[in-house]
Amino acid sequence: MSEQGNGGGVATLTKKDFTSDQEVRWCPGCGDYAILAAVQSFLPELGIPPWRIVFVSGIGCSGRFTYYVDTYGVHGIHGRAPALATGIAIARPDLSVWVVTGDGDGLSIGGNHLIHALRRNVNIKILLFNNQIYGLTKGQYSPTSEEGKVTKSTPFGSVDHPFNPVALALGAEATFVARTLDNDRQHLTEVLRAAAAHRGAAFVEIYQNCNVFNDGAFDLIRDKESGRHNQIRLVHGEKVIFDEGRKAVVAGDNGRLEIVPIERAPEDRIVVHDVHGAPTLAFALAHLATGPTQPTPIGVFREVERPVYGEAMDAQIRAATERLGKGDLAKLLRSGDVWEVKG
Repeated sequence: MSEQGNGGGVATLTKKDFTSDQEVRWCPGCGDYAILAAVQSFLPELGIPPWRIVFVSGIGCSGRFTYYVDTYGVHGIHGRAPALATGIAIARPDLSVWVVTGDGDGLSIGGNHLIHALRRNVNIKILLFNNQIYGLTKGQYSPTSEEGKVTKSTPFGSVDHPFNPVALALGAEATFVARTLDNDRQHLTEVLRAAAAHRGAAFVEIYQNCNVFNDGAFDLIRDKESGRHNQIRLVHGEKVIFDEGRKAVVAGDNGRLEIVPIERAPEDRIVVHDVHGAPTLAFALAHLATGPTQPTPIGVFREVERPVYGEAMDAQIRAATERLGKGDLAKLLRSGDVWEVKG
């Protein structure tokens, strides 16, 4: 790679430029390896030098990601990655800011930070690795584990109803929501490309196999043969037809989406995917499957434009400064209700 300095561009970027000198240490066969390789191979496409990219992670197996990508990185405390990334993105809008989190880190202790970053439309890209288990702490059930899941912390089966991460993001009115798979390099890269191009908060759920504590949880859609029949690939502007043309998603008499054989699908009832409309269709598609043990939609569910949080804040500050003049911080701190503490 040859750089022209901090003010210039980068002549050529390769995967090597985004690969750190740290030994990658996950369990052999972990899906994180495939995601890391895909991200490192994709980043050169952005044409952004490593020193203008920041990865922020929380606690969990995914938290190690920041050590393996040769960019700026922050390994934060449990669940707080979206909060840290929000501060970075607002203070430094010139940077490309990415969050790497897991279903435990992002949806349990970090759940509030996640939804508020999404609703505010902070200009960050959030990759949530979902393996439906706590991997780093050795196999407890997580917020996405299915009901009845037997784990070390639920020996008689989980009684909790799991989160649907895509539906959660849509409920927070995220402006970009997608789902992809760890072992499908082409599809994963396409989704990353779309997320990177989006202005505002982008949420990407990645089904990631934990071959030690939850092996095979996504086999129905990850395996090449079964995936041909059970992946419902969403493409904007196209009819939602899958299983090599044998099945279609249609709007039933009550408006609910249903999966029917193609020969029983009225032409005017077959759903045409629209990522730019109201979240109603995307939300219905998110609930088409109760989990990855049924035919499951993958791809971009929703992509709309809305003011970016940091930009709106800067505009507000500029307007206030023009109207009121430059503020006096010392005067502000000593105004209103103050107390003097004497030793």
